Amino acid sequence: MNRPENSDTSPAARERYTELMRACTPAERARILVGLCSAVRRLAEASVRQSHPAASPREVQARVALRMYGPAIVQRLFPDLDIS
Repeated sequence: MNRPENSDTSPAARERYTELMRACTPAERARILVGLCSAVRRLAEASVRQSHPAASPREVQARVALRMYGPAIVQRLFPDLDIS
């Protein structure tokens, strides 16, 4: 397994994590992935709300989409909003 030079994870911890993931069923790994994706989205939403406290829920969605998918997607999904 390749280890990034700037990793803050010890080889023993990385190996243990790998063992745990290999022991999971595909459904368990999918559940973990969905949970991590949800956590990332909640953190992004919280960051947008902190930076733009007056933002409507729709604007929060647009700003999260901007961070995650870029301006081209935001223009297609939210053509009525100018969040640049």
